[in-house]
Amino acid sequence: MSARPLGDTAVLTGRSLRHVLRSPDTIITTAIIPIALMLLFVYVLGGAIDTGSGSGSYVDYLLPGILLITIASGVAYTAFRLFMDMRGGILERFRSMPIAGSSVLWAHVLTSLVSNAASLAAVLGVSLLLGFRTGAGAGAWLAIAGILLLFTLALTWLAVIPGLTARSVDGASAFSYPLIFLPFISSAFVPTDSMPGPVRWFAEHQPVTSIVNAIRELFAGRPAGGDIWVALAWCAGILIVAYATAMRIYRRKTA
Repeated sequence: MSARPLGDTAVLTGRSLRHVLRSPDTIITTAIIPIALMLLFVYVLGGAIDTGSGSGSYVDYLLPGILLITIASGVAYTAFRLFMDMRGGILERFRSMPIAGSSVLWAHVLTSLVSNAASLAAVLGVSLLLGFRTGAGAGAWLAIAGILLLFTLALTWLAVIPGLTARSVDGASAFSYPLIFLPFISSAFVPTDSMPGPVRWFAEHQPVTSIVNAIRELFAGRPAGGDIWVALAWCAGILIVAYATAMRIYRRKTA
């Protein structure tokens, strides 16, 4: 066992990032779907949707949800890359080397943070071209970045689980489909007030709604109120459960 877990993680993260740089199509693909959805909603459906947000444009309203969909799309590649390492026997070779076991998983997680940050930047750039404007100050931007970082970290550790347990490539990445669909049953695209009773209850009590509401208020330069604490609680809770589950599975497979 290595006494330098941070150094081991840095080396393995560099290896994983080089794989991403050799195939930047993963970042491009991750950004294309959210950008296409944003174009669809802004130019095709947006005119028929009443958000009750006053004079703000619809792109201002839907951007937080689009950012979460970008992350949900991106973490599927973490599951895919980890599955390929498992199937290729690379993890078995790592076990024979004096490296910290957890560094293998953390390398994939940190790579996900970097690649998702690039995809989020691309989506944000397109939203500016579509007319997105924000009154957020430096503190609000830091808060938004913190929420998105924590959400990415939570979903990435969630992606590690199918990456370790899936029996096929399709199974490793298919877990992300419900995550991509979840924002559609939230306040991401329409206010929850317009939804029928049971759907509205679900939308108001699932994690995406509080995260979207908090980011939307921060972008508008307004206090996020209780939504930001609910959002942080959801992200932290998912992260803790996913991390503990992933590490338990990894230890069992490498025992």
